[in-house]
Amino acid sequence: MDVFVYVVILNLAVEYVPSVISEGFTLSLLTAVLLKLALELVLILKQRIVSGMRAATTRPGKVIAAVTLWVVAAGSKFVVLELVDLVFGDAVSLGGFVSVTLLIVALLAARAAVRRLLSA
Repeated sequence: MDVFVYVVILNLAVEYVPSVISEGFTLSLLTAVLLKLALELVLILKQRIVSGMRAATTRPGKVIAAVTLWVVAAGSKFVVLELVDLVFGDAVSLGGFVSVTLLIVALLAARAAVRRLLSA
């Protein structure tokens, strides 16, 4: 289900955001699968960091966990951009940091909305 949602959002981005490019539906589908895998790994990592932040009992421990969370949140966008470039080359482009950040927010929001809709 998530890949379906990601394909829809990704193709909407391809249509309406000039910096997001995919040379065909198959590449969009494969990009959606790649994004699904990458975002799931990032979400698992973020959850572990948040758990560590909650478990931290000292102020420095909480600060280190918060900085780590920020680095992972920002750095994951660059990882996604490089991963897409490595796997698909010039055939797929998610634009720059801002466009990939907005795309990821849209992907996660749409996924959450569809899950909520289907669970009701």
